[in-house]
Amino acid sequence: MPTGYFAEEHELFRKSLQDFLQKEVVPHIDKWEKSGTIERFIWEKFGEMGFFGINYPEEYGGLDLDLFYTVIFLEELQKINSGGFAAAMWAHAYLAMTHLNAEGSEEIKHKYLAKSITGEMIGCLCITEPFGGSDVAGMRTTAVKDGDEWVINGSKTFITNGVYSDYLVVSAKTSPKDRNKGISIFLIDRDTPGISATKLDKLGWRASDTAEIAFDEVRIPADHLMGEENKGFNYLMQHLALERLIMGVNAHARAEYALDYALGYMHDRMAFGKRLNEFQALRHKIADIASEIEMCKTFNYAITKRLDNNEYVVKEATMSKLLSTKMADQAIYDCLQFLGGYGYVEEYPLARMLRDSRLGPIGGGTSEILREIIAKMVIDKKEYKPAT
Repeated sequence: MPTGYFAEEHELFRKSLQDFLQKEVVPHIDKWEKSGTIERFIWEKFGEMGFFGINYPEEYGGLDLDLFYTVIFLEELQKINSGGFAAAMWAHAYLAMTHLNAEGSEEIKHKYLAKSITGEMIGCLCITEPFGGSDVAGMRTTAVKDGDEWVINGSKTFITNGVYSDYLVVSAKTSPKDRNKGISIFLIDRDTPGISATKLDKLGWRASDTAEIAFDEVRIPADHLMGEENKGFNYLMQHLALERLIMGVNAHARAEYALDYALGYMHDRMAFGKRLNEFQALRHKIADIASEIEMCKTFNYAITKRLDNNEYVVKEATMSKLLSTKMADQAIYDCLQFLGGYGYVEEYPLARMLRDSRLGPIGGGTSEILREIIAKMVIDKKEYKPAT
């Protein structure tokens, strides 16, 4: 493990999280994977342990710790083999709650952020639309001011926690003619009339609820606008750096877990009188996978350090997600191959891992979009600036 990033306190936290996950989460994973529903009790258990408040202010019940505690949280969630469960937890803690903390009023923070930290409330972030995909500026959902209310109309899709969450952080056009300069961010209570959600049936991430959500004349109080009107695009872009780095960290962690499992299997499995890990063709493949994991992990830790120092790392975080998710897909594909026929059997972990990992190059900005963003910065010298 690269030195200089983790202190003894970090490793004690990692051990306590590992113990918690093995005791409280792992026994339920297969049930949640089959049902597609994560039971509410586990959210409050996470809250009781402080896991949702890792990097949030103490005044709202958080722990205000550095980002490497978040890295540990993400890495260990990847190592219990449920990408869907992990996504439900980090989408709540680092997508929805990030906006509450950054753009929410004091009233919103004390009501919603504090209860999100305790696990009493679950949030989701609604950006992607059925016709928009990665084209955030082209979103069609609108918010129109009507007296002391906003009226929301439109739809969102591929929303993690979109069915069972208690509140929604929603991006909408407040000035449609201005494209990306006309987007705002709103907080909407789940029980507000006019909201309907349909659960999507997915290839992987089976434990998480992913929804298509419709807003039909949804009326919310004027003070549920978060941040400044028409500044929403800047807010979204600013926080996407964290989301992309999260997905990069998730990728190196699940690849590492897959390799560790495969190494154990190959040590025990015999063929032609030798262990599988004694065959040169397989040994060299392992060397490649281990090298690529270490390269991604070391890069991701370095970018985490810079982000923790409040540097604006949108380019590097985009690179993290692009390369780490591509690496993880290939690593897990190869690790499944090491198991032969058993890799294709649901009783073994690689089948689920292969399905779950495939979301990496798609969610949070497809690899194709990320390449164009990087190309704009490298070739066209485009500069992305933080929201002010």
